[in-house]
Amino acid sequence: MVTLLITHDVDDVAHWVSSPKRAELFTKLGITVRVFTDPTGGKRTGLVADVPDMATFEAAMASPEAAESMKYDGVHPESMLLLIGQ
Repeated sequence: MVTLLITHDVDDVAHWVSSPKRAELFTKLGITVRVFTDPTGGKRTGLVADVPDMATFEAAMASPEAAESMKYDGVHPESMLLLIGQ
């Protein structure tokens, strides 16, 4: 199991938090996530994700389904930062 910290900017924080797309993508891969938002009201959001298999995660993130999910959620892919827990 690998723990990831992922941050990114979004268009609308409330929409991102309530979106079902994240669960649709990750749950079927056995990935569990906790979501975080900027307490100052900024557009920066984050996830802590427990990932059973990094190769599967990487393949999923490169898929059209992930791109569609990020687009629906208003994620700015260019702002994404992924950190791996040690």
